[in-house]
Amino acid sequence: MVERRYPIDDFTVKESWRLFRIMAEFVDGFETMSEIYPAVSIFGSSRVGPGDPLYEKARTIARLFAEKGFNVITGGGPGLMEAANRGAVEGGAQSVGLNIHLPMEQQPNDYANVVLDFKYFFVRKVMFVKYAQAYVVFPGGFGTLDELFEALTLIQTDRIKPFPVVLVGNDYWTGLVDWLRERLLGTGKISPEDMDLIQLVDDPDEVVAVVRRTVIV
Repeated sequence: MVERRYPIDDFTVKESWRLFRIMAEFVDGFETMSEIYPAVSIFGSSRVGPGDPLYEKARTIARLFAEKGFNVITGGGPGLMEAANRGAVEGGAQSVGLNIHLPMEQQPNDYANVVLDFKYFFVRKVMFVKYAQAYVVFPGGFGTLDELFEALTLIQTDRIKPFPVVLVGNDYWTGLVDWLRERLLGTGKISPEDMDLIQLVDDPDEVVAVVRRTVIV
């Protein structure tokens, strides 16, 4: 077995140049997103298409938020992200898509009228949290769960100001919430008030009402 060695100077130079790419993504994001206020970040699966009840619900909720003066931020891709961007446009709001470059080449959907492209997930997640006044989380996979628990951790540890975190889809989320209550709260891994950070809501009008009770536009 031959061990390949790279000159330390070469490695350092490559890593240093990567910092400039990261800084550029932060600068571009800050300059663009600073004008987006107020806003709600909406998350959910990329694998749900038009006509699916979840797609239509995400579209409706985004439109209702837009009609109440909120802009909408999504991951910019297909599925429920597309539905939320579509609803935002229909409601006359800024429809923001924070697109991420992935091996399968995620393409921005056609309904985002403000598009930012990211290579680094952590930079993109800063934009989701920093410029949102609420999180609305639809059923999704690992990426959706990552964004959900990132927000909950930051709120729990007082790294950001508390904001509403609304889970849409009782049938989908109840099992997870019960597990959190039984395994995390039940064994002392979190505090009772930590469970209050999550709200399960299914009705579109009530989702908007929950956010508006906390966020004044």
